[in-house]
Amino acid sequence: MLPSTELALLRRVATEQSNGRAPSLVATLVRDGDIVWSGARGSVDGAPPDERTQYRIGSITKSLVAALVLRLRDEGRLDLADPLERHLPETAFGRVTVAQLLAHTGGLTAESPGQWWERTPGGDWPGLNAGLTEAEWKHRPGRRFHYSNVGYGVLGELVARLRGTSWLDALRTEVLTPLGMSRTTERPAGRHARGCAVHPFADVVLPEPEHDAGAMAPAGQLWSCTADLARWTAFVGGRTGDVLHPDTVAEMREAAAIDDSGAWNSGYGLGLQLVQIDGRRLAGHTGSMPGFLACTLIDPATQTGAVAFANTTSGVSILGLVSDLIAIADTQEPPLPREWRPAEIDPALLELTGLWHWGPTPFHLRILPSGWLDLTPAAGQGRASRFRPLGDDRWLGLDGYYAGETMTVHRDGGGRPAHLDVATFVFTRTPYDPAAPIPGGVDDKGWRGDHHVGR
Repeated sequence: MLPSTELALLRRVATEQSNGRAPSLVATLVRDGDIVWSGARGSVDGAPPDERTQYRIGSITKSLVAALVLRLRDEGRLDLADPLERHLPETAFGRVTVAQLLAHTGGLTAESPGQWWERTPGGDWPGLNAGLTEAEWKHRPGRRFHYSNVGYGVLGELVARLRGTSWLDALRTEVLTPLGMSRTTERPAGRHARGCAVHPFADVVLPEPEHDAGAMAPAGQLWSCTADLARWTAFVGGRTGDVLHPDTVAEMREAAAIDDSGAWNSGYGLGLQLVQIDGRRLAGHTGSMPGFLACTLIDPATQTGAVAFANTTSGVSILGLVSDLIAIADTQEPPLPREWRPAEIDPALLELTGLWHWGPTPFHLRILPSGWLDLTPAAGQGRASRFRPLGDDRWLGLDGYYAGETMTVHRDGGGRPAHLDVATFVFTRTPYDPAAPIPGGVDDKGWRGDHHVGR
């Protein structure tokens, strides 16, 4: 990047490392799928950390596990609406759905029963499940967001049960290897930072231990480096390779428990944390384990993302740092708009484009380069959605109010588009077309001056 941008990025990293008193801090910036900058402060074994120095990534592990679950869904091995008991009949909370576990809305307890799992060597699945009685059900399923580490321990077992192997072996085969994440491991391997706690009132540190979390490992076990997590950050932004379809990852980025049509600050999708900062919608995940803080976020709109690790239990504002790095890059070097070029489209779609009306409200229907359709209020405010083709003049809504709903094109006797039906909302070429179904033809006398209304 430009020297001035790199200086601003490094200064932000240096300020956080100094003010947060982190033994080491490393960060990497990603744009359009590539690493465009990395910086570090502090030291690991007497030298600054680099892009291949491992740190524990904590709950970022959950996002990787979620990708495995979505792969199973896309293969038809499960449905996100499945109750857990369909796949793990031995649990005491079988009516919680897979989607609720992914989005932390299942109502399960936050932590596993017994001693704190982040400091206690973990047991196996039967031992964990035995402790998860109905008393560990804290909220009605679907009632509210309640972050549950236990829920991801359960999802790890779900993956293992359906794959016939461990969740970690499935992760290596299905996600890590295809994405080239060779430095993401269950335990530290090669050069790695040691976890530390920093004394709150003196500049001394205390080593933090690490261990195998056993059945709770899917909630936060993994170690990685910024080079590997840069690949994952690009994946979350939509550069998914053959691991998942981009539409599936876009589904993971949707807020599962809030109406995201208005303003909100934070939310959770299917294994991904979501934040809105200064108008930016960022997706990724934070992570923390004793001795470590981690964060990965990306702005899918600009394809700029960042990763940061620190080997300290607390003190560093890791999410604030990562979001600031993205903002610095996009402010000082805004990405150029994609170059416009004519697109190859089906000429038959052209007759669908142009002006349509829902009642008296005008809308524009446009063809997108992908061959999808975009229905947008002419005034810029109102219910806008994109649609992809289903065939036979049927289209599936992808976002906004009409997400998941079907748009059907109705034609006249000559085969020309006469009106659109979007979940019973009828759009016509002229306002309140009397030849169309409701709401067309509301008055036999038609349009008139206001002095005739009521006569």
